[in-house]
Amino acid sequence: MSLWKGRIPGQPDETMWQFTVDTSDRRLLTVDVEGSIAHVKMLREAGLLTADECDEILEGLARVLNEAEAGDFTFESGDEDVHTAVERRLGELIGPPAGRLHTGRSRNDQIALDIRLYLLHSSVLRRGQLSSLIGVLVDHAERHVETIVPMYTHLQQAQAVPLAQHLLAYAWMLARDADRMEDVAARLDESPLGAGAGGGSGFALDPDAVAKNLGMQRVFRNTIDAVGTRDMVAEYVFCVAQTMVDLSRLAEEIVLWNTEEFGWVAFSDEYTTGSSALPQKKNPDVAELVRGRSARVIGDMAAILTLQKALPLAYNRDLQEDKRIVFDADDVLDGSLNALAGMLRSVEFHPPVPSPWVTALDLAEVLVERGVPFREAHAAVGGLVAKLIAKGRDFSTVTAGDLEEAHIRLVPEDLALLDPASSAGRRDFGILRQVDDLRVVVDRLRQ
Repeated sequence: MSLWKGRIPGQPDETMWQFTVDTSDRRLLTVDVEGSIAHVKMLREAGLLTADECDEILEGLARVLNEAEAGDFTFESGDEDVHTAVERRLGELIGPPAGRLHTGRSRNDQIALDIRLYLLHSSVLRRGQLSSLIGVLVDHAERHVETIVPMYTHLQQAQAVPLAQHLLAYAWMLARDADRMEDVAARLDESPLGAGAGGGSGFALDPDAVAKNLGMQRVFRNTIDAVGTRDMVAEYVFCVAQTMVDLSRLAEEIVLWNTEEFGWVAFSDEYTTGSSALPQKKNPDVAELVRGRSARVIGDMAAILTLQKALPLAYNRDLQEDKRIVFDADDVLDGSLNALAGMLRSVEFHPPVPSPWVTALDLAEVLVERGVPFREAHAAVGGLVAKLIAKGRDFSTVTAGDLEEAHIRLVPEDLALLDPASSAGRRDFGILRQVDDLRVVVDRLRQ
């Protein structure tokens, strides 16, 4: 079924039909019907439908919605898109009155509404999943306030920090990702119905009534912009891409931590895989796939921007491709959040003691406290490190004599500074404050 047989009455070429039909929009079925219900109610209020016509169409749409929600709706090969499928099924249920459904509406404003409604719903789901993953990280952080690990710069051990501090860094990243999802939802929450094909309608429509029926906060201001713009879709894909990049960074560390060289973690069998050739292997495939699939979403980000870059206003069929792009990105994030949260719930942390070198800054800082300029203190401690390395030694073997030789203001008592746990204890990381603040974030995201 097509909606343009009056102008082109013949059957389309099968090759052309298969090329132009996009079945990816079938997941919009429920929101498409919801939008149609709101539109029909507005048509009745505007006097464009009688009460009987309105009731009959709404009854038919309710049946279509029930089929959609129950998974019983059947698409046919002749359905050009989700909109025509709904109108075709409505006609089967109520007959000729179904032809009034499209009054004052175009597929241009209809699809713009559908994608907004769908992404609004998805943004709520993703924020909920982010809250769960943040909660997992916070739970582990609470258990590992006293577990000391090296903080890395340039992938070299740099300073001693609580493992909790490292985990909470990812929790804060994901909290910002959730904030971005909330921000884009505010811009998605605008109804384009009433903009028609791009030039509005000669009927006395009431876009505000449609928005109110749908629970949307605003209506479009410009008819051309309403149907010809996909910046809100691009922004949603960006939010997904940034979140996937953050998850990919976490996944990369999980892969590293799981190696024998790092030896920080162990995962339950349920979240690892084996090797077809190597009997000893236990692989962190979930993390590797999250890392790999982030590349897909970065590609989606490039695709949605490129799709729009040379489009004249208002609507062009190119925009049909936006759905495949955003659905792919959103699906990847959905699966990644669920899988990574499950994997991290199963983790056991047992990181080794950091290298003694991570306390070097503590020696420099104590010299500064005694009035030594930082650059001089830095040079003195760096010289001590160089001498020890040349002799095959490290800070665990330092003597009071080594300190006195390194700088006149270093004293035997400073040997106590060379313990990584003591080093971490000298710094106020505010772990418990962070945990409390992130619990508030998690609770807010779950509301």
